[in-house]
Amino acid sequence: MLVRVDSSAVLGVDAYTVEVEVDITPSMEGHFNIVGLPDAAVQESKERVRAAIKNTMLDFPYSKRITINLAPADIKKIGPIYDLPIAIGILASTGQASTEHLEDMMMVGELSLDGGVRSVHGVLPMALAARDAGKKYLIVPDSNTREAAVVEGIAVYPVANLVDVLKLMDDIGSAQPAVADLASFDLDLPAYDIDFADVKGQEHVKRALEIAAAGGHNMLMIGPPGSGKTMLARRIPTILPPPSLEEALETTKLFSVCGMLDTDTALLTTRPFRSPHHTTSNSGLSGGGSNPRPGEVSLAHNGILFLDEFPEFRRDVLEVLRQPLEDGHVTISRAAGSLTYPARFMLVAAMNPCRCGFHGDPTRTCSCNPGIINRYLQRISGPLLDRIDIHIEVPRLKDQELVNQPNGETSSAIRERVMRAREIQSRRFANDGGTHCNAHMNAKQIRKFCGAKDDVKDLLRTAINQLNLSARAYDRILKLSRTIADLEGVEALALSHVAEAVQYRSLDRKLWG
Repeated sequence: MLVRVDSSAVLGVDAYTVEVEVDITPSMEGHFNIVGLPDAAVQESKERVRAAIKNTMLDFPYSKRITINLAPADIKKIGPIYDLPIAIGILASTGQASTEHLEDMMMVGELSLDGGVRSVHGVLPMALAARDAGKKYLIVPDSNTREAAVVEGIAVYPVANLVDVLKLMDDIGSAQPAVADLASFDLDLPAYDIDFADVKGQEHVKRALEIAAAGGHNMLMIGPPGSGKTMLARRIPTILPPPSLEEALETTKLFSVCGMLDTDTALLTTRPFRSPHHTTSNSGLSGGGSNPRPGEVSLAHNGILFLDEFPEFRRDVLEVLRQPLEDGHVTISRAAGSLTYPARFMLVAAMNPCRCGFHGDPTRTCSCNPGIINRYLQRISGPLLDRIDIHIEVPRLKDQELVNQPNGETSSAIRERVMRAREIQSRRFANDGGTHCNAHMNAKQIRKFCGAKDDVKDLLRTAINQLNLSARAYDRILKLSRTIADLEGVEALALSHVAEAVQYRSLDRKLWG
């Protein structure tokens, strides 16, 4: 008897339907074959399914020829996610499971040898795929319930073992699906243990961070060790606007695919803050591997990617940042095909001005000669620097600033101004799909929203000539000016806005020439 059970698999960050076809025929000797490009973990499903059925006191057709086909057959199948649909297909084919609602169901899960159903990765995109495919019911492991129940429009049923699945298939009408109330997720008031009020001094850096947060701009902080660069960077999430529901779902999908979502977490309600070590590899940053998975640039999607000790990263690793910084996504190409992951993040980098860290420091003597300083700075390429909107110096605090108690603004006060500026941008780009903040404006939008008067144009021409700005740097100055104007709540770009934006593009010319 031929039975079809629908399951799912993840390709990139989206899922697609996998049809598990089970055919059982008489045979002199028992054979159990899985076809459809299965990997080693899928092939091992045979032993898990056989033991799970036997230890659940159900009948396994040992003397039959069992053929499992995973369609579409031209895409490689990875992982133990098909254990449950394979087992149900065998039980339905031998008359031990009801097939009445099988066409309306999708199921995923790994089986333990005693028949228990274990959690799998990527359940959120699978639930979305099941709903889009018109399925009425989705059967998932107990521990994946909260994640799957976030998706509206499909009934999600958690199961702990094979017996639970069989009972559900016999009488699904009497079972109660899991429900997640999206209104209960607090997207408005993220809680943080750190605050900008804890930071002493550095008022000009806080101003630059506020502008960066308001427009989603990339930022580079340069200063000696102990000046507070890392402390400032870790407080940026506290002044960012809370994520929208769409952004929260996008971020949760990425963490779900990577298996990094806690079982008691249904939705990530705070923006991600990723801080990879400088020894990370190309694939660790951009994504990849034999079974491609998202890298740090994608895990920072809708949040912040913080790169401390910026020049200590290998140059080829840093160059990987060019595409996501420009396009908002990263493409990983392999022999079997290409995968595209979202990577729209705010880059925040921190570095010392030289190898020892004290070049230009008024109290400590730098031990580096000009050649060492130049080689250290040249680890960061010009094209990458051009993609960073704000370059700011973070000096060592004076003794009086260190002794005094911090008296700066709180994160909530700064966040209010940032959110007002973001609201202006939301209205501005309401009819321009895909653009959410000033940093993401394209050339057409820059011409439309960053028009300048003659005096402003004169200042820009002077900046281009004196700082030898590239076309990309010029565009980023205009975007930055637009954000500074939005923070003031004015429409027209003024001299003060452009002058401040140009100031944030002069430090790289001072150090790199």
